[in-house]
Amino acid sequence: MAESLSCLAAPDGLCFNAAVQQSLLAFVDDFYEDLELWYPALRLEEAGYGLRLAGQEVKGYVGKSGYRLRADLLLRDVQSADFCGLLIPGGFMPDKLRRNSQVLALTREFFTQGKLVAFIGRVGWIPISAKILRSQRVTGSLGIKDDLENAGTLWVSAPVVVDDGCILGLALGIGL
Repeated sequence: MAESLSCLAAPDGLCFNAAVQQSLLAFVDDFYEDLELWYPALRLEEAGYGLRLAGQEVKGYVGKSGYRLRADLLLRDVQSADFCGLLIPGGFMPDKLRRNSQVLALTREFFTQGKLVAFIGRVGWIPISAKILRSQRVTGSLGIKDDLENAGTLWVSAPVVVDDGCILGLALGIGL
């Protein structure tokens, strides 16, 4: 693929097309859960969507399993109006990014605008800190089940839950 389409560039030159008509935004930082970003990215591309990666810096980041990617947007420059949804992969990244006011503001904006907000595994920390989870049914990593329930949600043991514009999923490849 063309080098200019470097929204998700791997060492082997694999890249996802951000120039398609509808694009989603994904937050990235070191220690993201590789599978929880790459698998949805591939499925989104198959469905005709682009995926742009926003980080605290435009630089390379490394996932928990060593997969590399490069952010193509600065968090501070992102406008929610430019995207049709938000994908937040898990890993240890959400615990770091939940402290970033821009991440929380963008998450709230996507939610209040009625756009898709999708998160997997431990990512519930970001929506909790953004105060968008109240009484929804949710799922996620058992490691944050108490956090989700303390935020007022109803945690259910299910691989995927869709409620109030949010798609929540258990960690990919990990049992309940």
